[in-house]
Amino acid sequence: MRIVSLCPSLTELVFDLGLGDSLAARTKFCVHPQPRVEAIEKVGGTKNPKIARIVELAPDVVLMNEEENRIEDAEALRAAGVNCHTSMPRTIAETAAMVRSIGSALGVDQRAEVIAQDIETRGVEVAARAHEPVRYVYLIWREPWMTVNNDTFVHALLANAGGVNVFGAMPDRYPTVTLEQIREASPDVVLLSTEPFPFAERHIEELAGKTGIPRERIVVVDGELLSWHGSRTPRGIVYAGDVMDNARAVRV
Repeated sequence: MRIVSLCPSLTELVFDLGLGDSLAARTKFCVHPQPRVEAIEKVGGTKNPKIARIVELAPDVVLMNEEENRIEDAEALRAAGVNCHTSMPRTIAETAAMVRSIGSALGVDQRAEVIAQDIETRGVEVAARAHEPVRYVYLIWREPWMTVNNDTFVHALLANAGGVNVFGAMPDRYPTVTLEQIREASPDVVLLSTEPFPFAERHIEELAGKTGIPRERIVVVDGELLSWHGSRTPRGIVYAGDVMDNARAVRV
């Protein structure tokens, strides 16, 4: 089995399924697990993969994500006779299903089932402990300030833990908002994701100063845990629960 992965979370999943040695190539953004991933050839980025090189590698399957990767690249690979497995989970249940589907495609159904069941179990456990709703803003970019709507994986994890997305009804999946809109929304907590924009502690002071939202209600959160779908999802589900619990504690 020769595998090419064009999505960071799926590269990590391949390793956790025990097939790291079968990876023939990955993108430059596939950084986990360290240091093993460093030995794998890079074939460009998620949006500009080296199609000719991938075809030359003659993989049995190329793993792709419909959001991370471009449809024209999938079409080009298929036109060259390359088998592509594409997915785009938006919920906890869809992520478990994706893991099972990839496990079947790679011939490791039992290993995939362990991860899928872990995803489902933790989802139920965290949902059961959720109490009062927490109104949140989740920022993924700075200037322009960008957030997420309800049709996103991030929202699914936070909603499972009792989170209510104040910009969830906006039509764009990743809408642009203003500082005035954030201030007027008066969220219980503002979550600053470490990816794709690398928000850090210094941005807490900036946002508090520009919006008047108390500093203790602005938190930097791990974007990988809240947006990577696959073998990282069980930890992400629990982490989302912890983030919401901490927000409740501050609000009280």
